[in-house]
Amino acid sequence: MARKPYDPPFSLRLSFEERARLEEQAEGMPLGAYIRERLLNDPPRRKRVSQIDRDALLRVLGKLGQSRLANNMNQIAKQANQGTLPVTPETEDALLSASEDIAEIRKALITALGMEPNP
Repeated sequence: MARKPYDPPFSLRLSFEERARLEEQAEGMPLGAYIRERLLNDPPRRKRVSQIDRDALLRVLGKLGQSRLANNMNQIAKQANQGTLPVTPETEDALLSASEDIAEIRKALITALGMEPNP
């Protein structure tokens, strides 16, 4: 007997209220994965992203979108490679600002991943 390439799906009828309750409990996790995890006590196949994590990731993305970090760092690297980067107080301030932005982004990403940032 030939084996099927996949297991046949299992359907479950839920009321609108039941489904809404499960979706709320799943906190953004795919509903099928959440039900499987709850019924079979299986570890999740993917990390569940809570609303707090989503908010942190959105802050990071917003910060990246607002900054010209990549462009500015590329320009600084280009000038440094050409030997045309004057070391002025403005240049030093720009580098310190970029460094602070990178540190803030790093901290937000670590928090979004549920890790503790190092001091």
